[in-house]
Amino acid sequence: QAEQARNSARDRMMADIGEGATCTDADDASSKTILVRGCDPVMAERAGQMLPPLLGGVTIEAATQDDAFFELLGSSKKYDAVFFAPGACRWSAARKPIPGGNAETAGWSLDDYRAKVLQMQPSAKVVETCEERDIVPLLRQALGLR
Repeated sequence: QAEQARNSARDRMMADIGEGATCTDADDASSKTILVRGCDPVMAERAGQMLPPLLGGVTIEAATQDDAFFELLGSSKKYDAVFFAPGACRWSAARKPIPGGNAETAGWSLDDYRAKVLQMQPSAKVVETCEERDIVPLLRQALGLR
């Protein structure tokens, strides 16, 4: 029953993501990469499949644990955008720890994460929203798509 409720909520969130979607054949972000920090592995996988076609073929890399997130962030790869998924933003807005944290990030808010991202990847655009329907428009803007 609890799993069914979680899946139903995930289905609603996926529908909300699609609500904000627009794309054209002229969109090309295939040379760009977004790093996503979320907190739900199932949603990360589903959104990772849904978003690239809506964002000009962008590459999406996702982490739901800070150890993996900071490993990716500290790699030699340059990310065009670092996106904090709505669930992570809602946890932070509620002044609760974002699931998947570690000893270093215990008690961090999005302000702390944002500062660390800009320190490690100064050219990356940081994108965050509590609303699923805003994901595609905000990421399109960060990627320079119309």
